[in-house]
Amino acid sequence: MLSISVKEFLFWKKKQLSKGGDQQSFFLLLDCIGGISTIDLNLLNINPEGNLYIKKNLDFLESVWEEHLLKSHPIQYLCGIAYWRNLKLKVTNKVLIPRPETELIIDIVFRLFGKKSQKLFFAELGTGSGAISIALAMEYPLWDGVATDIDQDVLEVATENFINSSRQSNLKFYCGDWWTPLESFKGKLDLAIANPPYIPNDTYEKLPKEVKNFEPKIALLGGEDGLKHIKEIIQKAPLFLKKKGWLILENHFDQGETVKKLLLKNKFTSIEIVNDFSGIGRFTIGRYK
Repeated sequence: MLSISVKEFLFWKKKQLSKGGDQQSFFLLLDCIGGISTIDLNLLNINPEGNLYIKKNLDFLESVWEEHLLKSHPIQYLCGIAYWRNLKLKVTNKVLIPRPETELIIDIVFRLFGKKSQKLFFAELGTGSGAISIALAMEYPLWDGVATDIDQDVLEVATENFINSSRQSNLKFYCGDWWTPLESFKGKLDLAIANPPYIPNDTYEKLPKEVKNFEPKIALLGGEDGLKHIKEIIQKAPLFLKKKGWLILENHFDQGETVKKLLLKNKFTSIEIVNDFSGIGRFTIGRYK
């Protein structure tokens, strides 16, 4: 640990924030690489006397901040950490950074099943960092869950995140494409969730460079119309869901009505498009028969 005066640190902090970027990203940098929590920062502002201990020197922290500002390199990848709901998750450049709007999937599950629920069995397809599955496994310790991903390296990140977040053993990880690793669970799922790649090819080319240049293409691209993976997930879902089992999908902002029709075509009922924080139809849910 290195010791510097609080006054020097506060002057440096003000200078860094004047360069641009958002305060939340800067605080993530200070927390994950500098070892200075938001609580620490608040205390410094109240009492700016004395010294502060930091893990890395200010020049190093500044170089990381400038890499973020000048190259649009996501701060989560530079820090190797993303916060999501109440989870602190490891992320690498093979894993999509979990988005705040995706947190609403957990709220949708609360609405469908209540906050305290009997023993159920759920699956998440394309788990990435494991955020959704880990949150559900922790919220519902009586449930059992399985999570899939096509990339073994990604699954190792998700597994590590589960071990670091929980002492429970109610979540298992399987490598393979969508439903493929779950053949032995046909007809057994009460709930399936997927936040698959849904960006249409032409839209992908217009994405901000912090997304297009750094986040894994495989986790974003959904084919010509963005619905390639969503169609496959919906078509095979009836094989794996119990009767009255639920499917929750995240989709592109303009795909809700199309996804709703796909669910109807595959014998789903109680179909609903659920808005995100911006009032956009970000999720489509349905119950099998």
